Amino acid sequence: MTVSTTIPYTLNRLDVVMAPQPGEPFEAEGVLNPASGRGPDGRLYLLPRLVAKGNVSRVGLAEVVLRGGVPVGVARRGVALAPDEGWERGAGHAGVEDPRVTWVPSLGVHVMTYVAYGPLGPRLALAVSDNLRSWRRLGPVLFAYQPGLDTDLNLFPNKDGVLFPEPVPGPEGRPSYALLHRPMWDLGWIRDGETVHLPAGVTDERPGIWISYLSADAVQADLRALVHASDHRCVAMSEYPFEELKIGAGPPPVRVDEGWLLIHHGVTGHVPDGWDPTRQRVEYSAGAMILDPADPSRVVARTPEPLLVPETADERAGVVPNVVFPTAIEEIDGAHYVFYGMADAKIGVARLDRTP
Repeated sequence: MTVSTTIPYTLNRLDVVMAPQPGEPFEAEGVLNPASGRGPDGRLYLLPRLVAKGNVSRVGLAEVVLRGGVPVGVARRGVALAPDEGWERGAGHAGVEDPRVTWVPSLGVHVMTYVAYGPLGPRLALAVSDNLRSWRRLGPVLFAYQPGLDTDLNLFPNKDGVLFPEPVPGPEGRPSYALLHRPMWDLGWIRDGETVHLPAGVTDERPGIWISYLSADAVQADLRALVHASDHRCVAMSEYPFEELKIGAGPPPVRVDEGWLLIHHGVTGHVPDGWDPTRQRVEYSAGAMILDPADPSRVVARTPEPLLVPETADERAGVVPNVVFPTAIEEIDGAHYVFYGMADAKIGVARLDRTP
């Protein structure tokens, strides 16, 4: 299969839109990696990850302040989700982290994918809302057993879950909602001496982007079916130098003329064992892919060079230096803006421009 390296889009950074508020305990260790959405009032909101002392994360709510149609800041509106459930807390940690929010018109709800940092590490979970302020948990994502993979995806930590905003062709062409996610195969975190366990047919142990499908008929009948994922397959692995360690999905995919535009992150550097991000010596950059609208598990185009790399002081110095981590995209007055985490400490915004 030939994959094009031509994607007619660029990311042009603008400025910081949110930084920790002095004296606010929920933000003591940073604000970062936001989701986004339009409220019933039509106003644009961010749902940032708020990190309190001890790396305890909540999902906040902040109204975006616009000047001339351009995001320039936020007005805080409280906390939208906290690690209140037992499976979102461990003995010495807790968190609801790195949310992505997709407005799904056919369902009439916002769907949040987030990382529940519970007793066994990071696990994907879902919640739904019709107003962005109050959220109903649907629970952890349950990956159906697939004999051909020779493994159980529920055993593995998972991050970077994003939902497509409309049904797509699924297995055998059946209308399906689709979830991109990133399983991680090293189980050494759960038991000393345990190793990497790869699914059948997978030879690269680096974390990559996978897709799983959710029956559209089942979801239309009962929203709780959104957590029942099946027909898992790999979409993309690391290919280029800026993705040397791993890749993961960024904001929810956006439908463009060429197909589904997926902005993703690529990581280089060194990640030591364990879950402490402050020990990492890495660089996170943003790239892009186009997924086939007739088969979103197929990549038809991909950037060999990143669209955005850490360059500014806010991107190069922070809790985890040298990070740009895109997680949300919104259209404002005909232009698209991408919101991204800066060094795990602040939130920036870049404009997505189409090249001639």
